[in-house]
Amino acid sequence: MVIGTPRGFRDILPGEARAREAIRDKVRACFDAHGYVPVETPLLEDRSVLERAGRIKGSPFQLFDSDNRLLMLRPDLTLPIARLTAQRLGRADLPARLRYEAPVVREQGALRGEPRQFTQLGVELIGGAETDSEVEVVTLLAETLRALEVPRVRIVAGSVRPLLALLETDVADASLREEVLAQVHASNLVALDEAVDAAALPRPVARALHELPRLHGDASVIDCVDELLEGACVPAERRGTAELRALVAGVAGTDAAPELSFDFSIINSFDYYTGIIFKAYVDGVAASLASGGRYDAVLANLGMPATAACGFALSLERLQEVLGACGAADAPAPNVNIGARPLRIAVPKGSLFAPTLAALEAAGLPVDDLRDYGRKLIIAAGDVEYVIVRATDAPAFVAHGGADCGICGSDSLIEADLDLLQVADLGYGACRFIVAEPADRAGQAERAYAWRGAMRVATKYPRITQAYYDRIGQQVDILALHGNIELGPIVGMTDRIVDITATGTTLRENNLVIVDDVMECTARFFAGPAAYRCDARIRDLADRLAAATAKKGE
Repeated sequence: MVIGTPRGFRDILPGEARAREAIRDKVRACFDAHGYVPVETPLLEDRSVLERAGRIKGSPFQLFDSDNRLLMLRPDLTLPIARLTAQRLGRADLPARLRYEAPVVREQGALRGEPRQFTQLGVELIGGAETDSEVEVVTLLAETLRALEVPRVRIVAGSVRPLLALLETDVADASLREEVLAQVHASNLVALDEAVDAAALPRPVARALHELPRLHGDASVIDCVDELLEGACVPAERRGTAELRALVAGVAGTDAAPELSFDFSIINSFDYYTGIIFKAYVDGVAASLASGGRYDAVLANLGMPATAACGFALSLERLQEVLGACGAADAPAPNVNIGARPLRIAVPKGSLFAPTLAALEAAGLPVDDLRDYGRKLIIAAGDVEYVIVRATDAPAFVAHGGADCGICGSDSLIEADLDLLQVADLGYGACRFIVAEPADRAGQAERAYAWRGAMRVATKYPRITQAYYDRIGQQVDILALHGNIELGPIVGMTDRIVDITATGTTLRENNLVIVDDVMECTARFFAGPAAYRCDARIRDLADRLAAATAKKGE
């Protein structure tokens, strides 16, 4: 038996502990200098209380105590501090400038290579003046990162208000609102486009919903938001652009003025954030160093309406990654400069390779050395590097920073369930996901379900299968297999299968018939959120791929 820590948890030895302490000291000094005072909240919280406050971020660890109350280990610090403010502080104590440094824990699936414990360093400004709150915390974030000497910091901002205002127009019904918010929250711009196109909306509203999450650039992009929303007849006072302009003006007037950019793909957690959202990125790190925003609704849900609340959290572990502060004397900080290195693209092997090669060539990329890559794993071609991977592995390579962007089937993205932006549908690699059963056993699956209470299904795609049965409201017992899943119902292991079919030949040869369609799948161009928001080459490639796809379809 190996003696060690549980998966996703680790020991921190003295050398690294001192390095972490040095980072915390610098961060604490910046927070203290601006009047933020320390608070501590319990490691365990009552889940029902935090759920009342807002969306629970991440999957928490849970347990029942001896009083039969469901408790959870805190998955972040914002909700507990909002609870502390509502419970322990009164309006006479506001504005409250609170800081914290503490570990949080979130459950992560096995075999994903992700930690389950990490440390957050952050501030919350509760009860401050309206737009002054965002100016203060964004400026403090920039000043803190400058004090840490973090190289090439990019602070990217957006707001949930423009999209919410669009969805409050008379032409957007409740089901469309729910679908649009779900797809934007999932960073699936392809599914968002499909939902908008299916809704038969007035052209100005549809245009705004298509284009808003793709808007990016400097402060001038706020004018584009106004133009889109004005065309959709959204009143100026509901658009949220005034507060964005106030942020730009306020930040510009500070001594530590950060360089702000805007990106409206950043918006999510609509029941949590109520206004401006911002993240800090740095070249060479696949996730944000810090994230924060305005969350007045959380305080309102806890009985403190009309209370401004804004803050941010820094990841200590990601700061270590940037600063090389891992406890080893020879551990250098990453020195990656986006634009000075090749754009790295994950290219799928197998059936998607040939059409992907054609798509990349049509988009103007050099592909001659890619045509016959032999046993090479990385192909350098001028300003581009192609990483040759299995389609099912492409999402992991991009999510963990092994590539900036990539191409694979939408099924692989669903099964990976990673933090990625689906940017463009490339149209090729089309196939159907279906439910099938033996032709000579019609009705047996329903009878078995009636007495057993669950459908037994063999599949290579457990997430897609679970989502389908959740959608139709049936309990399912999934048997995950890696090959020849057709055997499942043939030998009596399962009632049915969920699988991909293109021609149906394999089904017919094994006397299986289709009983339902699950979904259609095509190839998608996708990117890591940090790379997409910081590297203009990815957006340019996305536009060229989309144009080539449209031209091919004409």
